[in-house]
Amino acid sequence: MARFSFKGPIAPVFSPFNNDSARSLKINVVPKYAKFLADNGVKGVLVNGTTGEGMLQTVRDRKLLIEKWMETKKTTNQHVMVQVGGAPLPDVLELAKHAESVGVDSILCLPELYYKPSTPAELINYLKMVGEAAPKTPLLYYHIPMFTNVNIHMGQFLRELDDKIPTFAGIKFTSEALDEGLEALNAHNKRFSVFLGTEWLMAKAYKMGFVSTITTSLNFFPQFGVKIHECAFNGRQKEAERLQEEITAIVKCITKYGKFKTQSVKEAMNLFTPCEVGPPKHPMTRLSLEEIRSLEESVKGLKRIL
Repeated sequence: MARFSFKGPIAPVFSPFNNDSARSLKINVVPKYAKFLADNGVKGVLVNGTTGEGMLQTVRDRKLLIEKWMETKKTTNQHVMVQVGGAPLPDVLELAKHAESVGVDSILCLPELYYKPSTPAELINYLKMVGEAAPKTPLLYYHIPMFTNVNIHMGQFLRELDDKIPTFAGIKFTSEALDEGLEALNAHNKRFSVFLGTEWLMAKAYKMGFVSTITTSLNFFPQFGVKIHECAFNGRQKEAERLQEEITAIVKCITKYGKFKTQSVKEAMNLFTPCEVGPPKHPMTRLSLEEIRSLEESVKGLKRIL
């Protein structure tokens, strides 16, 4: 079984789509995208997560995207984490097997989204099946209760989990309940990795003991998240807090557009980086041209060049 040792910021990458009626994959963007992130200090990526709209894609397209990121890894040497959940269980298991077969570094998985687990034991049972489908690859759980409405306490979950899933390595903790996150972080003598997924709490979380994050702004303004991490672990907490205030203001400005965060942050990627990742997947709609222009002007009014 492979050991999980990654620490630091991971970018939850967008899935690039063409602006056609099918929102087909624009897979040729991936090498340029990976290089852009690597050149800006991002050493890990999460494919097919919430930001990557994995739950809206076919199994085939999710596999194709994973394969392209793994091909690109040969050049960038980035850690590739793949989210396999958000689908019927047979598809989740197929995606887990595929991820292991192409050599991904780690697997992340949402809970069952319809027959939702309500106890740690139920969640452990679900994740155990995923772990058995990929028995050589580190497995992490994706805790994002505002979307899944699975509100199992992560400290309790990890305490009950113990060694029931041999490949289990940690969680992506997308919640503002940092006290719960700390319980998870300290479970079993800090045995499991906990990646904070809440954009505006990076500096505070690092100060409290977190060491890793998975946050969307690492895609379009990676210098902020990378430098916040660097400052937090080099005795420059005030600078980390200042940078946190700046990126929080920018993200709040961006996400006031569109009903879903993905609609606006994807446009930010298109506007402020050399990587064109296209529109969001249906049923989400693209922002209007007027909204895109307003978003661009608003952010340009806030952003300071580092």
